[in-house]
Amino acid sequence: MTPPSDGPALDAVAEMLARDLAGAPGGLFVLGLCGAQGSGKSTLAAALKERMERSGAASAVLSIDDLYLRRAERAELARTVHPLLRTRGVPGTHDVALGLEAIAALERGEAAALPRFDKAADDRADEADWSRAAAGTRLLILEGWCVGARPQAEAALTEPVNALERADDADGVWRGFANAALGGAYQRLFARLDRLVLLAAPGFEVVRRWRTQQEEALRARVGANGAGVMTDAQIARFIQHYERLTRHILTEMPDRADLTIRLGEDRAVRGIRALD
Repeated sequence: MTPPSDGPALDAVAEMLARDLAGAPGGLFVLGLCGAQGSGKSTLAAALKERMERSGAASAVLSIDDLYLRRAERAELARTVHPLLRTRGVPGTHDVALGLEAIAALERGEAAALPRFDKAADDRADEADWSRAAAGTRLLILEGWCVGARPQAEAALTEPVNALERADDADGVWRGFANAALGGAYQRLFARLDRLVLLAAPGFEVVRRWRTQQEEALRARVGANGAGVMTDAQIARFIQHYERLTRHILTEMPDRADLTIRLGEDRAVRGIRALD
């Protein structure tokens, strides 16, 4: 198995970036890297950062997961809009302005603090623990499960896609709120992407297994009772929050992503297609 953080996927994205940076006049270049939970996008982003810096391009990585709203802010959304918004995940549970502020600072050539979210505490980390992108950063890799996504048509929201939506969002308020948020501020963030790369899972069905493997690795590090560790039943419910948009991304994004890297169930690269 060749994971996407090594071999042909890393080479293909790095070569595309090298061409783009060589042909750009200067300033900040933003790469969007999208992939379902467990697809290896964070590992690929780190490998890309290392390779591009070796080639002389100062680089930084920002995960959309690090833009999640504070726990208290999501609790307020749960109270005023819909209870499911207490759980981080869907559009509407991120502080998009925070990401735009970081990009704006980097565009000015300044150093920028990059937010960090503590998933064990389910809250934003203290600013003292945020990383910093250096002044003169040339490449920002914005990675995340919904980076570059577009909203669904209203008609597509009518029918629930899983048990969570049927039982807890029968009236469609939660998914409607998320879809409207995606069509708003998130599009301003994604409009700043210069390139979009998709790590395409073979289907949503494999995502639960990938996410469970991630959790097993966490359990091995911190123990089954460690902070933030989920049971298999909790994972099964958690990923249902992501199912609708993940399926939508896998259907529509390959036709417009600059580079689509198709993965097998073992995460090995099965094919790479550049946009014509």
